[in-house]
Amino acid sequence: MAEEFHDGVVENFLSEYAAGRTPNPCLRCNEKIKFAAVLDRARAMGFDGVVTGHYAKTQESPSGKTLHRAIDPLKDQSYVLSVLTVEQIAGAFFPLGDTEKVDIRKEAEARGLAVAQKPDSHDICFVPSGDNAGWLRDRLGSDVGPIVDQSGLKLGEHKGAYTYTIGQRKGLGLTVPTADGSPRFVLKIEPVTNTVVVGAREDLAVSTMIGENPIWCGPAVDQEPRRGFVQIRAHGQPLACTYFYDGKHLIAKVDEPVLGLATGQAMAIYESDRVVGSATIFETRS
Repeated sequence: MAEEFHDGVVENFLSEYAAGRTPNPCLRCNEKIKFAAVLDRARAMGFDGVVTGHYAKTQESPSGKTLHRAIDPLKDQSYVLSVLTVEQIAGAFFPLGDTEKVDIRKEAEARGLAVAQKPDSHDICFVPSGDNAGWLRDRLGSDVGPIVDQSGLKLGEHKGAYTYTIGQRKGLGLTVPTADGSPRFVLKIEPVTNTVVVGAREDLAVSTMIGENPIWCGPAVDQEPRRGFVQIRAHGQPLACTYFYDGKHLIAKVDEPVLGLATGQAMAIYESDRVVGSATIFETRS
Protein backbone atom coordinates (compact mmCIF):
# COMPACT_ATOMS: atom_id res chain seq x y z
CA MET A 1 0.00 0.00 0.00
CA ALA A 2 3.07 2.29 -0.12
CA GLU A 3 2.09 4.03 -3.34
CA GLU A 4 -1.49 4.56 -2.23
CA PHE A 5 -0.27 5.91 1.13
CA HIS A 6 2.12 8.36 -0.53
CA ASP A 7 -0.48 9.65 -3.00
CA GLY A 8 -3.45 9.78 -0.64
CA VAL A 9 -1.82 10.84 2.63
CA VAL A 10 1.69 12.28 2.24
CA GLU A 11 0.97 14.30 -0.90
CA ASN A 12 -2.29 15.55 0.60
CA PHE A 13 -0.41 16.63 3.73
CA LEU A 14 2.06 18.63 1.64
CA SER A 15 -0.51 20.24 -0.64
CA GLU A 16 -2.76 21.25 2.25
CA TYR A 17 0.08 22.98 4.10
CA ALA A 18 1.21 24.64 0.87
CA ALA A 19 -2.34 26.02 0.54
CA GLY A 20 -2.24 27.51 4.05
CA ARG A 21 -4.43 24.89 5.69
CA THR A 22 -3.75 22.52 8.60
CA PRO A 23 -4.50 18.90 7.62
CA ASN A 24 -4.88 15.81 9.79
CA PRO A 25 -3.02 12.94 8.07
CA CYS A 26 -4.50 10.31 10.41
CA LEU A 27 -7.98 11.06 9.11
CA ARG A 28 -6.80 10.90 5.53
CA CYS A 29 -5.07 7.57 6.22
CA ASN A 30 -8.26 6.08 7.65
CA GLU A 31 -10.30 7.50 4.78
CA LYS A 32 -7.99 6.69 1.86
CA ILE A 33 -5.98 3.68 3.02
CA LYS A 34 -7.27 1.57 5.92
CA PHE A 35 -10.96 1.73 5.09
CA ALA A 36 -10.81 2.33 1.36
CA ALA A 37 -7.80 0.65 -0.27
CA VAL A 38 -7.31 -2.03 2.41
CA LEU A 39 -11.02 -2.71 2.93
CA ASP A 40 -11.65 -2.90 -0.81
CA ARG A 41 -8.79 -5.37 -1.19
CA ALA A 42 -9.99 -7.44 1.78
CA ARG A 43 -13.49 -7.70 0.34
CA ALA A 44 -12.09 -8.58 -3.07
CA MET A 45 -10.24 -11.46 -1.38
CA GLY A 46 -13.48 -12.70 0.17
CA PHE A 47 -13.11 -11.35 3.72
CA ASP A 48 -15.98 -9.76 5.65
CA GLY A 49 -14.04 -6.63 6.60
CA VAL A 50 -11.05 -5.18 8.41
CA VAL A 51 -10.27 -5.44 12.13
CA THR A 52 -8.16 -2.66 13.67
CA GLY A 53 -6.96 -1.60 17.10
CA HIS A 54 -8.75 1.76 17.05
CA TYR A 55 -10.50 2.73 20.25
CA ALA A 56 -14.05 3.14 18.99
CA LYS A 57 -17.27 1.11 18.91
CA THR A 58 -19.93 0.21 16.40
CA GLN A 59 -23.53 -0.61 17.18
CA GLU A 60 -26.25 -2.24 15.16
CA SER A 61 -29.24 -0.05 14.37
CA PRO A 62 -32.31 -0.39 12.13
CA SER A 63 -30.39 1.52 9.43
CA GLY A 64 -27.18 -0.52 9.84
CA LYS A 65 -24.01 -0.21 11.90
CA THR A 66 -23.30 3.17 13.48
CA LEU A 67 -20.03 4.57 14.85
CA HIS A 68 -19.67 5.48 18.55
CA ARG A 69 -17.07 6.66 21.04
CA ALA A 70 -14.97 4.10 22.91
CA ILE A 71 -15.63 3.63 26.62
CA ASP A 72 -12.12 4.91 27.40
CA PRO A 73 -12.48 8.70 26.93
CA LEU A 74 -8.72 9.32 27.10
CA LYS A 75 -8.04 6.96 24.19
CA ASP A 76 -11.19 7.43 22.13
CA GLN A 77 -10.35 7.58 18.40
CA SER A 78 -13.80 8.05 16.94
CA TYR A 79 -12.78 11.54 15.75
CA VAL A 80 -10.16 10.18 13.33
CA LEU A 81 -12.71 7.60 12.15
CA SER A 82 -15.41 10.18 11.45
CA VAL A 83 -14.41 10.14 7.76
CA LEU A 84 -15.84 6.62 7.31
CA THR A 85 -18.94 6.12 5.22
CA VAL A 86 -21.84 3.87 6.15
CA GLU A 87 -20.51 1.22 3.77
CA GLN A 88 -17.04 1.36 5.32
CA ILE A 89 -18.39 1.20 8.87
CA ALA A 90 -20.29 -1.94 7.85
CA GLY A 91 -16.94 -3.58 7.11
CA ALA A 92 -15.08 -2.20 10.16
CA PHE A 93 -14.50 -4.09 13.41
CA PHE A 94 -13.08 -2.45 16.56
CA PRO A 95 -12.68 -5.09 19.29
CA LEU A 96 -10.87 -2.73 21.70
CA GLY A 97 -13.63 -0.13 21.92
CA ASP A 98 -15.36 -1.65 24.94
CA THR A 99 -12.16 -1.99 27.00
CA GLU A 100 -9.90 0.57 28.66
CA LYS A 101 -6.34 0.68 27.35
CA VAL A 102 -4.81 -0.11 30.74
CA ASP A 103 -6.66 -3.42 30.68
CA ILE A 104 -5.57 -4.10 27.09
CA ARG A 105 -1.96 -3.65 28.20
CA LYS A 106 -2.50 -6.08 31.09
CA GLU A 107 -3.96 -8.67 28.74
CA ALA A 108 -1.09 -8.22 26.29
CA GLU A 109 1.42 -8.64 29.11
CA ALA A 110 -0.32 -11.78 30.38
CA ARG A 111 -0.10 -13.23 26.87
CA GLY A 112 3.61 -12.42 26.64
CA LEU A 113 3.28 -9.87 23.84
CA ALA A 114 6.31 -7.61 23.47
CA VAL A 115 4.16 -4.55 22.70
CA ALA A 116 2.49 -4.62 26.13
CA GLN A 117 4.54 -1.65 27.36
CA LYS A 118 5.07 0.06 24.01
CA PRO A 119 4.75 3.85 24.48
CA ASP A 120 1.81 5.60 22.87
CA SER A 121 2.67 7.31 19.60
CA HIS A 122 1.90 11.01 19.22
CA ASP A 123 3.98 11.83 16.14
CA ILE A 124 3.08 11.70 12.47
CA CYS A 125 4.24 8.28 11.32
CA PHE A 126 5.97 9.50 8.15
CA VAL A 127 7.84 12.23 10.07
CA PRO A 128 9.78 10.00 12.49
CA SER A 129 11.93 12.88 13.75
CA GLY A 130 8.84 14.70 15.06
CA ASP A 131 10.13 17.90 13.42
CA ASN A 132 7.13 18.67 11.23
CA ALA A 133 8.35 22.16 10.33
CA GLY A 134 11.77 20.88 9.24
CA TRP A 135 10.20 18.05 7.24
CA LEU A 136 7.94 20.52 5.43
CA ARG A 137 10.78 22.97 4.84
CA ASP A 138 12.87 20.25 3.19
CA ARG A 139 10.07 19.55 0.72
CA LEU A 140 8.40 22.94 0.24
CA GLY A 141 11.43 25.19 0.51
CA SER A 142 12.18 28.18 2.74
CA ASP A 143 10.69 31.19 0.99
CA VAL A 144 11.16 34.25 3.19
CA GLY A 145 8.02 36.33 3.60
CA PRO A 146 6.54 39.03 5.82
CA ILE A 147 4.76 38.72 9.15
CA VAL A 148 2.26 41.57 9.38
CA ASP A 149 -0.47 42.83 11.67
CA GLN A 150 -4.06 43.24 10.52
CA SER A 151 -3.34 46.73 9.19
CA GLY A 152 -0.54 45.37 7.00
CA LEU A 153 2.33 46.75 9.09
CA LYS A 154 5.38 44.51 8.75
CA LEU A 155 6.49 43.14 12.12
CA GLY A 156 9.08 40.57 11.06
CA GLU A 157 9.88 37.82 8.57
CA HIS A 158 9.34 34.07 8.35
CA LYS A 159 11.09 31.28 6.45
CA GLY A 160 8.00 29.45 5.22
CA ALA A 161 4.41 30.40 5.99
CA TYR A 162 3.39 26.73 6.05
CA THR A 163 5.47 26.14 9.20
CA TYR A 164 3.02 28.28 11.20
CA THR A 165 -0.38 27.29 12.55
CA ILE A 166 -3.42 29.33 13.46
CA GLY A 167 -3.28 30.29 17.14
CA GLN A 168 0.51 29.93 17.36
CA ARG A 169 2.13 32.30 19.86
CA LYS A 170 5.72 31.15 20.33
CA GLY A 171 8.54 31.24 17.83
CA LEU A 172 7.25 34.20 15.79
CA GLY A 173 10.50 36.17 16.06
CA LEU A 174 8.79 39.56 15.81
CA THR A 175 10.91 42.72 15.95
CA VAL A 176 8.11 45.21 16.65
CA PRO A 177 6.46 44.82 20.09
CA THR A 178 2.89 45.79 20.89
CA ALA A 179 2.34 49.07 22.71
CA ASP A 180 1.06 47.34 25.85
CA GLY A 181 3.37 44.34 25.70
CA SER A 182 0.54 41.88 24.98
CA PRO A 183 1.41 38.77 22.95
CA ARG A 184 0.49 38.27 19.32
CA PHE A 185 -0.96 35.13 17.77
CA VAL A 186 -1.11 33.80 14.22
CA LEU A 187 -4.53 34.71 12.80
CA LYS A 188 -4.19 33.89 9.11
CA ILE A 189 -1.81 32.28 6.63
CA GLU A 190 -1.93 33.66 3.08
CA PRO A 191 -0.02 31.27 0.78
CA VAL A 192 -0.49 33.31 -2.41
CA THR A 193 1.40 36.28 -0.96
CA ASN A 194 3.47 34.12 1.43
CA THR A 195 2.25 36.26 4.34
CA VAL A 196 1.55 35.43 7.97
CA VAL A 197 -0.96 37.71 9.72
CA VAL A 198 -0.84 38.10 13.51
CA GLY A 199 -3.05 39.84 16.05
CA ALA A 200 -4.58 39.76 19.51
CA ARG A 201 -5.85 36.60 21.19
CA GLU A 202 -9.47 37.76 21.06
CA ASP A 203 -9.23 37.99 17.27
CA LEU A 204 -8.90 34.19 17.17
CA ALA A 205 -12.48 33.67 18.42
CA VAL A 206 -14.67 31.57 16.11
CA SER A 207 -18.37 30.93 16.64
CA THR A 208 -19.32 29.37 13.30
CA MET A 209 -17.47 26.76 11.29
CA ILE A 210 -18.40 25.70 7.77
CA GLY A 211 -17.31 22.33 6.43
CA GLU A 212 -17.18 21.03 2.87
CA ASN A 213 -17.47 17.50 1.47
CA PRO A 214 -19.51 16.12 4.39
CA ILE A 215 -19.36 12.40 5.14
CA TRP A 216 -22.20 10.72 7.04
CA CYS A 217 -21.40 7.88 9.43
CA GLY A 218 -25.07 6.95 9.56
CA PRO A 219 -28.32 8.41 8.20
CA ALA A 220 -27.70 11.74 6.44
CA VAL A 221 -29.08 14.72 8.34
CA ASP A 222 -31.74 16.99 6.90
CA GLN A 223 -31.64 20.77 6.73
CA GLU A 224 -33.38 21.32 10.07
CA PRO A 225 -31.07 22.62 12.84
CA ARG A 226 -30.19 20.01 15.45
CA ARG A 227 -28.41 20.08 18.78
CA GLY A 228 -25.23 18.13 19.26
CA PHE A 229 -21.51 18.45 19.84
CA VAL A 230 -18.69 19.32 17.47
CA GLN A 231 -15.11 18.15 17.97
CA ILE A 232 -12.25 19.77 16.05
CA ARG A 233 -9.20 17.90 17.37
CA ALA A 234 -8.45 14.23 17.94
CA HIS A 235 -8.53 14.56 21.71
CA GLY A 236 -10.25 17.93 21.98
CA GLN A 237 -13.25 18.68 24.13
CA PRO A 238 -16.66 18.19 22.51
CA LEU A 239 -18.24 21.64 22.06
CA ALA A 240 -21.99 22.08 22.45
CA CYS A 241 -23.42 23.38 19.20
CA THR A 242 -26.34 23.74 16.86
CA TYR A 243 -25.59 22.16 13.50
CA PHE A 244 -27.33 21.73 10.18
CA TYR A 245 -26.71 20.73 6.58
CA ASP A 246 -27.62 23.29 3.92
CA GLY A 247 -27.56 20.78 1.09
CA LYS A 248 -23.87 21.36 0.38
CA HIS A 249 -22.08 22.36 3.57
CA LEU A 250 -22.12 21.14 7.16
CA ILE A 251 -22.41 24.16 9.46
CA ALA A 252 -21.91 24.21 13.23
CA LYS A 253 -22.51 27.17 15.54
CA VAL A 254 -20.89 26.64 18.93
CA ASP A 255 -22.43 27.92 22.16
CA GLU A 256 -19.07 29.31 23.32
CA PRO A 257 -16.45 30.71 20.90
CA VAL A 258 -13.42 28.54 20.22
CA LEU A 259 -9.88 29.88 19.72
CA GLY A 260 -7.19 28.82 17.28
CA LEU A 261 -9.34 27.01 14.74
CA ALA A 262 -7.58 26.48 11.41
CA THR A 263 -9.08 25.68 8.03
CA GLY A 264 -8.21 22.20 6.82
CA GLN A 265 -9.11 20.64 10.17
CA ALA A 266 -11.97 18.18 10.39
CA MET A 267 -15.15 18.95 12.30
CA ALA A 268 -16.82 15.81 13.63
CA ILE A 269 -20.43 16.02 14.79
CA TYR A 270 -21.74 13.89 17.65
CA GLU A 271 -25.14 13.26 19.18
CA SER A 272 -24.40 11.79 22.61
CA ASP A 273 -21.64 9.24 21.86
CA ARG A 274 -22.73 8.55 18.25
CA VAL A 275 -20.73 10.02 15.38
CA VAL A 276 -23.13 11.74 12.99
CA GLY A 277 -20.50 12.60 10.40
CA SER A 278 -17.72 14.99 9.54
CA ALA A 279 -16.55 17.64 7.08
CA THR A 280 -13.38 19.58 6.33
CA ILE A 281 -13.45 23.15 7.62
CA PHE A 282 -12.89 25.66 4.82
CA GLU A 283 -14.35 28.80 6.39
CA THR A 284 -14.82 30.20 9.91
CA ARG A 285 -16.74 33.19 11.23
CA SER A 286 -16.56 35.09 14.48
